[in-house]
Amino acid sequence: MTPDLVISPEVARELSGFSREIGRQIGLLIDRAGRVDSVIVGDQRRIVIPALDQARGAAGRLKGLRLVHTHLAGEDLSEDDLMDLLFLRLDMVAAIKVGEDGLPAVLLRAHLVPRAVAGRNWVTLPPVAPSRQPHDFRDLIKALEDEFARVGSGARVDRNRDRAILVSVTTASRARAGESMLELEELAESAGVKVLDTVIQRRPRLNPKLMMGKGKLAEIMLRALTLDANLLIFDQELNPSQIRSITDHTEMRVIDRTQLILDIFARRALSREGKLQIEMAQLKYMLPRLGTRDDALSRLTGGIGARGPGETRLEIDRRRIKDRLTKLAGELKKVGRERHHRRSRRRKRELPVISLVGYTNAGKSTLLNSLTHSAIVAADKLFATLDPTSRRLRFPRDMEVIITDTVGFIRDLPAELLQAFKSTLEELDEADLLVHVIDIANPAFPHHIRVVEDLLRELELDKIPCLKVFNKIDLVSGEETGNLARQYDAVPLSALHPETFARFFEKAQRMITKKLS
Repeated sequence: MTPDLVISPEVARELSGFSREIGRQIGLLIDRAGRVDSVIVGDQRRIVIPALDQARGAAGRLKGLRLVHTHLAGEDLSEDDLMDLLFLRLDMVAAIKVGEDGLPAVLLRAHLVPRAVAGRNWVTLPPVAPSRQPHDFRDLIKALEDEFARVGSGARVDRNRDRAILVSVTTASRARAGESMLELEELAESAGVKVLDTVIQRRPRLNPKLMMGKGKLAEIMLRALTLDANLLIFDQELNPSQIRSITDHTEMRVIDRTQLILDIFARRALSREGKLQIEMAQLKYMLPRLGTRDDALSRLTGGIGARGPGETRLEIDRRRIKDRLTKLAGELKKVGRERHHRRSRRRKRELPVISLVGYTNAGKSTLLNSLTHSAIVAADKLFATLDPTSRRLRFPRDMEVIITDTVGFIRDLPAELLQAFKSTLEELDEADLLVHVIDIANPAFPHHIRVVEDLLRELELDKIPCLKVFNKIDLVSGEETGNLARQYDAVPLSALHPETFARFFEKAQRMITKKLS
């Protein structure tokens, strides 16, 4: 079969005659060399394409396959045909209208385009008789791939990095969805992911299978094709069924906000306790998702199990994860006893304890460094600090305290992580004063305050005296800072400028003295 034609007239004639004879649609998947890759037999109205090799087409943006199939009822290209074209990244989809005499009457063709035309992500070519089709198929596909590459050239990145489109499908307001999406973008950047595009869709109800409609998912798929994205990150937590369905439709790796946060924590945890807690959280997240086609879980599943007699791999994985969770729980108890012993010794010295809390990236580590002249890692990224760090701090009026930095809070903190870090956050139980550090330069700071206060209540820490500190005042006007500080009863300062600490020292020392008296 010549690769310059969509299908040779001779093959089109044989295919049409056989299809009319058996009364079923017949489809051929043909590669760019003109070889038949697969033969698909359907019913009178449709065919179903089997799962294709995901590695195929890795060298280019399109799959390297075209679908040619018969239509027996004289119908045009269907919505299913066009969805197959898009979701499978086919070079082209073509349908042969078969006449009553079993001869091919007309050839219908459609291919993808990098930019929507009249609101459509594909172009249908003029109908043509198979014997009169132009000999330009290979040239057409090469031109299409060159155009896809040109349109997406501004997003070319190091191919060793994940390249993601961020997706939010929500019933919340667009403003709230936008705030959350900005945070998801920061999380992705913190995880080393290159963000190529963001998509927000508001719906009255979420699609229980795909989160969104197939049409919107098709748009995202084409965008991924154009930008050479290899990952979809959803702002909403996906259940195992949704991960499987979206992965099946898009053939892309799919993860959600929870898994992204777990991945960041896994990269950043340094202490033995932190690593144990993260592993436990990952395993709890993974357990109900075993058996899905979520390739993004692969980094979490390394080294778990091997097939044994009488058990499936899935059963072995589940059993071994449960065994590992039991072992981790025992190790964490042991670490917890050691930490309790250290706290007891610290208490014997009768030093008051201040714990810094706050939304992630509010500046807690920077403040601790400035107060104690330390060099704790502090970076302008989410979750730069995961392991609690304690330092001595001497107040100007001759009082010495222990000040502790803790992991930052975040909206919709994954339940697995909250549970896993409860033992770490037990450190806060010993605090005589909580210092709630707030990034006043972030427009979403009122929401951040609510998130932290809600989590403190959930952890039953809201009975401890709490001093609000408005950080990063160097990025906000003085008048606005003063008004907000009065409104929230907060102390303004800049962690980068120690000359702004006087009011903090005064109020913190007064609150500790009152607590201890």
